[in-house]
Amino acid sequence: MHKVSGIGGFFFRAKDPDAIARWYLDNLGIDPVPETYDVQVWRQQAGETVFTAMSEALDQFGSPNTAWAINFRVPDLDGMVEQLRAAGIEVAVDPETYPNGRFASLADPEGNPIQLWQPDDEATD
Repeated sequence: MHKVSGIGGFFFRAKDPDAIARWYLDNLGIDPVPETYDVQVWRQQAGETVFTAMSEALDQFGSPNTAWAINFRVPDLDGMVEQLRAAGIEVAVDPETYPNGRFASLADPEGNPIQLWQPDDEATD
């Protein structure tokens, strides 16, 4: 059986695509899609990626109309949370440390849910 080797893109609708692309660049360091093929796209580091469907009854995504959520791996959760809060972004840090690491939640300016995850093997204790 042939299998995919990774996620090649994540596409979503936005009321203001240019503004939301700028927010992701300014706050999470994700480069916008280049305008030409001569410029390299944002590259993620190799690591675990969970791809799963979840019950529509869960309230983890915020609004019942929200059909997706994205989880970004970060090497320093506390540093990222501090950076986001300094930019005026509300971030909720889960007080529990799980066997697979630590988590924090926020939303982008259009209300899309974002989860930050510091895997336990990237702890900066």
